[in-house]
Amino acid sequence: MTFLYTREWHTSNKPSHPDQEMINLWNHVAEKKNWRIVQLPNGFYQTEYKHPDEEDLWVDVTRRETLDGAEAAINGSIEHYSKKLEFLKGPKVVKTFK
Repeated sequence: MTFLYTREWHTSNKPSHPDQEMINLWNHVAEKKNWRIVQLPNGFYQTEYKHPDEEDLWVDVTRRETLDGAEAAINGSIEHYSKKLEFLKGPKVVKTFK
């Protein structure tokens, strides 16, 4: 499952662009070293990322039945935000015509 955010970052007359704070968060959650998996008392596994500004604070994201499922959720989030960061560099040309 992809980590989603709820913050709005669009303006009325301009194309939508994330602010620097959002870009910093995307960079942070795109690195696996900022994630962990904890087992809950009910046996489920919870994925969490380290808060970018507070060293000892972890933010819970998803819960999964298996450890493999939790790690797959983290990998999916990392892939999703890596793609968003790549898109910030501008459109990717995939084909040209002559």
